[in-house]
Amino acid sequence: MARYTGPKVRTSRRLGVNIFENEKGRRAMERRPFPPGVHGRTRRRNAGSEYLAQMQEKQKAKYIYGLLEKQFKKTYNEASRLQGPTGENLLILLESRLDNVTYRAGWGSTRPQARQFVNHGLIHVNGRRVDIPSYRVRKGDVVTLSPKAAQMIVVQHNMDTNDRSLVGWLEAGDGGKQVTVRDLPQRDHIDVPVRESLIVELYSK
Repeated sequence: MARYTGPKVRTSRRLGVNIFENEKGRRAMERRPFPPGVHGRTRRRNAGSEYLAQMQEKQKAKYIYGLLEKQFKKTYNEASRLQGPTGENLLILLESRLDNVTYRAGWGSTRPQARQFVNHGLIHVNGRRVDIPSYRVRKGDVVTLSPKAAQMIVVQHNMDTNDRSLVGWLEAGDGGKQVTVRDLPQRDHIDVPVRESLIVELYSK
């Protein structure tokens, strides 16, 4: 499946958020907390442009969850057909992706790494191997590490060192090697730095 392969640190600096949640990006944001480029120090983010602010919020959500433009628009269109606020529906659909659940469970240190684990078939849903990162979990689903993944040093390291607390819509089990989807995520459970209302305004034009 296609994924973003461009410059990550520059993207994070341009949007003002460590989009890819990696250590390199964190250090770069601390050293140079301004947009990239010759005029980065004097450039103001958004610069008073309503459209630019809306576009940046969309780009944040797209990069954080690892979607390309076409897939993101498709997810937005699906969210717009559901009952309730479209912006919240969009974030709920994105949070329900299997690669994000893998990240939320603490098995992946970043969402890109969690996506790689899913691609490699290291994650099972209800006892079946699922290698599609965009697979959407449902209430009652049981997501587990495969026997191979449970023995991997990198996964064990992530479980031991990640200091993220498990979100309220997931319940841990089997010593952290399993999570159960207690319910669909709610907006209060979603801590991504995205103002979804601006995304809705952008697509509503």
